[in-house]
Amino acid sequence: MKQMSEAGVLRKVIGASSLGTMIEWYDFYIFGMLAKTISTEFFPEGNSTAALLSTLAIFAAGFIVRPFGALFFGRLGDLLGRKSTFLLTLVLMGGSTFLIGLVPGYQTIGIAAPLIVLLLRLLQGLALGGEYGGAATYVAEHAPPGKRGFYTSWIQTTATLGLFLALGVIMVVKMNMSDQRFNAEWGGWRYPFWFSIILVVVSVYIRLKMEESPLFARLKSEGKVAKNPLRESFRKKANFKMVLLALFGAAMGQGVIWYTGQFYAQSFLETKVALNFEQSRSILLWAILLATPFFIVFGWLSDRIGRKWIMLAGMLLGILTYRPIFNTLLNDAGTDQWKTELSNSKVQKESKLLANTSDSLIHTITHIEVANGAKYIKEQTDTLKVATGTISEGKPLIKDKVLPRPVYWKFVGLVFLLIFYVTMVYGPIAAFLVELFPVHIRYTSMSLPYHIGNGVFGGLVPFIGVLLQTTFTTDPLVGLWYPIGIAALSFAIGLIYLSNKIDKDVTD
Repeated sequence: MKQMSEAGVLRKVIGASSLGTMIEWYDFYIFGMLAKTISTEFFPEGNSTAALLSTLAIFAAGFIVRPFGALFFGRLGDLLGRKSTFLLTLVLMGGSTFLIGLVPGYQTIGIAAPLIVLLLRLLQGLALGGEYGGAATYVAEHAPPGKRGFYTSWIQTTATLGLFLALGVIMVVKMNMSDQRFNAEWGGWRYPFWFSIILVVVSVYIRLKMEESPLFARLKSEGKVAKNPLRESFRKKANFKMVLLALFGAAMGQGVIWYTGQFYAQSFLETKVALNFEQSRSILLWAILLATPFFIVFGWLSDRIGRKWIMLAGMLLGILTYRPIFNTLLNDAGTDQWKTELSNSKVQKESKLLANTSDSLIHTITHIEVANGAKYIKEQTDTLKVATGTISEGKPLIKDKVLPRPVYWKFVGLVFLLIFYVTMVYGPIAAFLVELFPVHIRYTSMSLPYHIGNGVFGGLVPFIGVLLQTTFTTDPLVGLWYPIGIAALSFAIGLIYLSNKIDKDVTD
């Protein structure tokens, strides 16, 4: 009976911690999933590239402040306890997400719109900075000796499952309304933000029933709680050395692998491969669904052979195969051939007068062609200015692309590989970080390198990738050099300095 009781408590701990953390990731990531739509709602019209970069910068800002959240909430967690701290982060995250869905657009309140969204995004980043370390520490301190990698790997699934949930909710909403209704100022794109409040209420209710971590409770009863966790974490040379090693030898490389495999891949499918909304999202959904169990597999395996070699192998695979994989995505979609065919195509023009104008005539060209077995909807717009007598011809663009089924499933397999690398670096890292630091400063010490590695180095992958693409336009794969370079540096440091030791018991 006692064993059953302990197993039941552990399942409850993992379930409650994982659910809350998944919801926080969902809240954090729906902003990035809707970056294109948000850029049109919260920034002035006229320069879509600048608006998208500004939106991605706000998205990245949430990552950049995560280390500050790690310091603030990590300190609270080491002083007051794990349970109450990450309960607070959940409420802060959910409230900020819900409020983003209530902010009026740029057309209504002007420059105040992006400023308010930026503020709420910063609050999201601070909250997430305190959530992950608390959840990982909480589960690790409940785990039996020798199984810390396996049990903390359930927390590791939550980031990807949160992304999966965000993609799923957005797709359900998008597929049940027109594009015009979805993208309107108060349209369907706001529903996923509003939906988060329901998830948060459910999670808060569950977490209120949780008990404090037994290791921290014992520490508190013995009066051994850290008096100044920040000072003990970063002023003691031995501990600060571990913080730096955790950051540059593991978390930094893990962060860029994570965001390349999921966020950069999605952006690439949309902007470079030019897939339609449903196919780009469904490819990522299938890949996530198939890859997610490997978080558990590699967490379990790390309890037996160590964390180091699994994480470094994931980094090395990314370094060696990113450009070939993304190049295959580009070539098999036939994007270059498609652009050439479109520019050379002869089609009939349909003319219509713009509403509420007397001096502009719009010629819209729309037809369907097939190239490499894929169907394309081509659209080209020419604007005739009657008043000035000048003609401005719009450039041909790809409005939509639908891959044939064999190519579609090949793309699912390639994106699965990218996320498989993510499971290798991410599955064992919670146990690795927990084992580096003593209980009384663990929340603070492990949170900072994790959130710098993921929030700064990893979180900047989409923004730097787009920035490089707009600067060096001749190489469609140029955005990959940033994650490849960071992963290579982290691999080299980890190879030389990381230990493969597995701490089977909680030692301080």
